[in-house]
Amino acid sequence: MLHYKKYEHETSQEWVTFIHGAGGTSSIWYKQIRDFRKEFNVLMIDLRGHGASKLSFSKENIKKYSFEFLTNDVIELLDHLKIKSSHFVGISLGTIIIRQLAEMRRDMVSSMIMGGAILKLNFRSQILMKLGVTLKSVLPYMLLYKLFAWVVMPRKKHKESRNLFIREAKKLYQKEFIRWFRLTSSINPLLSFFRSFDVKIPTLYIMGDEDYMFLPPVEYLVKRHKSASLVVLPQCGHVVNVDKPDQFNKESIGFIKALRRA
Repeated sequence: MLHYKKYEHETSQEWVTFIHGAGGTSSIWYKQIRDFRKEFNVLMIDLRGHGASKLSFSKENIKKYSFEFLTNDVIELLDHLKIKSSHFVGISLGTIIIRQLAEMRRDMVSSMIMGGAILKLNFRSQILMKLGVTLKSVLPYMLLYKLFAWVVMPRKKHKESRNLFIREAKKLYQKEFIRWFRLTSSINPLLSFFRSFDVKIPTLYIMGDEDYMFLPPVEYLVKRHKSASLVVLPQCGHVVNVDKPDQFNKESIGFIKALRRA
């Protein structure tokens, strides 16, 4: 079972579950815990192969490795903790896990807050992924991860986010990194499906105005999906919860509270 930490509120019945991205761990949410604990029950998860979630693999499991397979880990944990429904907060590739969860167990998802959401891989990111798949057996995986971090978060002001993700990725098993890389390199058909269908769950996208690779597809989707809304944070890159934590927390908590009032 996945490693987790939970913080229970004295009176609130609402849960907020945080899902990190590839190469990260639950510790990337350190700027969110205090504010969210004041309002909700909080669940922090380390995805399979990340952080303290060192789950064993059978040959059969490796063959089944997919976003659906990874999402099943999250479902198993919530069922174990008897959490019937939760608001979900994700960052980067973690938003894909949340969207997949909405397909598989819609009853579990009260709302989705998608930070630095990935809805489409543009030409540049596809080239980067294919290059990584080609070179993965030649170059150390951390070199590939650093390259990807620099492409996604290139500016000086993104240094804290970039260094955080690189530091957390060092805890990742190399084999797990390669599995994620292979999975991500062929993800566009799944993302196309997500873009085509409004799952009709209240969804807030929080993006940085400097997230040049991933912001345009989100802007396009929000115009088409009635259940989705978008907040763009100024002078902010891909990892919005680290670059602009106060604004991220305010927008996220306000969104959930508005749903409660409605």
